[in-house]
Amino acid sequence: MTVFALIIINKAGGLIYNRTFHEAGLNKLSTNDYLVLAGTFHGVHAITARLNPLSNPAARRISTASSGAQTRPEPPSGLEVLESENFRMQCFTTLTGIKFLLFTDTTQANVDLTMRRVYDMYTDYVMKNPFYQLEMPVRCDMFERKLASYIREINNR
Repeated sequence: MTVFALIIINKAGGLIYNRTFHEAGLNKLSTNDYLVLAGTFHGVHAITARLNPLSNPAARRISTASSGAQTRPEPPSGLEVLESENFRMQCFTTLTGIKFLLFTDTTQANVDLTMRRVYDMYTDYVMKNPFYQLEMPVRCDMFERKLASYIREINNR
């Protein structure tokens, strides 16, 4: 069981972070390839979010619960998992539109837990960093160290 790589895409589709953890798992990509991958995935994700079927067209409108409080339906999520015979790509989208793409072995268990932990590290070490500017590339040493340590622990199991 192996985590191969992590890519973080901002809400505009720009690549703000990429890191490969296991060199033998995926083909080596150039920086330009990662930029193209981020932009392409962003577009595909937006299209698949619009393709989400609704059983009831009225479900798009705000409904009133029995308690009288208004509730909103869950927004469509778009592409979440892409699996091939060699790898699995899992996407986690935050409420602010940041997308985390985690590339793992197809036998990797608990990918949702791994994604949640990566997101927790991102919020703790990147978003709470007073020098980080939103939507800009992630350059945070503490995030890098904690992430590398966590992924190394997973890959050594």
